[in-house]
Amino acid sequence: MTVGIVVVSHSSKIAEGAVELAAQMAPDVGLVAAGGTDDGRIGTSLEKVLAAVEQSLADAGGDGVVVLTDLGSAVMTAESAVEFASDPDAVQLADAPLVEGLVAAAVAAQGGAAVGDVRQAAEAAGGVAPDAGPAVRGEPDATAEFELINPMGIHARPAARIAGGLSGLDAEVTINGVDGASMMELMALAAGQGTNLHVEAHGADAQKAVDYVGRLVEEGFGEL
Repeated sequence: MTVGIVVVSHSSKIAEGAVELAAQMAPDVGLVAAGGTDDGRIGTSLEKVLAAVEQSLADAGGDGVVVLTDLGSAVMTAESAVEFASDPDAVQLADAPLVEGLVAAAVAAQGGAAVGDVRQAAEAAGGVAPDAGPAVRGEPDATAEFELINPMGIHARPAARIAGGLSGLDAEVTINGVDGASMMELMALAAGQGTNLHVEAHGADAQKAVDYVGRLVEEGFGEL
C-alpha cells in the first residue's frame, strides 16, 4: 500500500489529465480524480469529492490520503469532505500548486513516504516551506558531487524524484545551492547533461540523502 492522493478541480478534464500525468511517474500510487459537478458542469461537488476521499482511504489501507485542489472554492469543498470522511485524521490537505504539487506528492508516495511527508513534498514543489527547525549552520554532515548523465538533465521528472525522496528524510539538503526538496528550485537550475551537482546535507539522514541523490544520478533517473 502507499499513501493515496485525491485531485480536486473545477474541471473533470483537468483533474483526470493531472492524474494521468502523475500516474506516469508513480504507477503504484492510488490517484483519484474528483473534478467538476455531478452533472458534468464546471464546479465542485461535495458528494463527488467525498466519494473520492473514501475510495482513496479504502485503497490506501491505512496509509492515509493527501488532497490537492485547484481554486478557492475547491479548497472549501475539500475541507467539508474531510470533515464528513470516515477517518478525517488520515486525510491531509496540501497547500500546493495542482500539477507541480501532484507530481512531487505522487513521486514521494511512490517512494514509500508517509502521509505527512507526501503533503510536504507537494507543498515544497510550490515554494511553501515544510515544517522546519532552525537554520542549519556549520560544515555539512555529508557531501558529494555527481555528474548528470541522462540526456535531458534535471527536467520535471528527475526534479520530482529528487524532491519527493528527500522530503521524507531527516536532512536539510542543498544541490548546487538550492533546496533539494523543492522541485521548482531544482528545475530552475536548468542543469543539463554533463553538469556537476554539488550535494550538501545536514542532519541525521545526511548520508542517506546524499546516497539517494547519487543513486538517481548514476542510474540516469531511469532514462538511459
